[in-house]
Amino acid sequence: MEKFAKSKFVIKLKSIFKRKTLMEWKPISEGKLLDLINAAYENMTPTQRKIWEIIKVTPVKWNEESMGRLGNGFWVVAIIGSSVIWYNDIEDGFNQSSYNSYGEIAEYWCNQDELQFAVQNVINLLNDGYYSSGRAGPPKSVA
Repeated sequence: MEKFAKSKFVIKLKSIFKRKTLMEWKPISEGKLLDLINAAYENMTPTQRKIWEIIKVTPVKWNEESMGRLGNGFWVVAIIGSSVIWYNDIEDGFNQSSYNSYGEIAEYWCNQDELQFAVQNVINLLNDGYYSSGRAGPPKSVA
């Protein structure tokens, strides 16, 4: 699983840099984010929809220190206890991370999950106590 996640990440980075440089990258608009959320909602199971309705928040930008400065933060779309589901628009996917202070994402992940999978991860955590999505970390220097 980890090898697949890393190769998916490398492929994604290559496609980003092939299309445009990171300096040309533009953060996702709230409207496009809402389109992604609505499309994901259509693909959710009834159980996922029930949990989503409980944890969702109006999308709001939160800070994240390592990569979040590029787009003035990342869109948080749900809050569950001391963690959030947020959209990583650099990597094009939803992630679940902890937070210590409201408005500050504490961990950078680049899982590239669809929203319904991030919600399923919450369900699995509640039911069984495990992360079903794994955790793909940030890019590492090869030097």
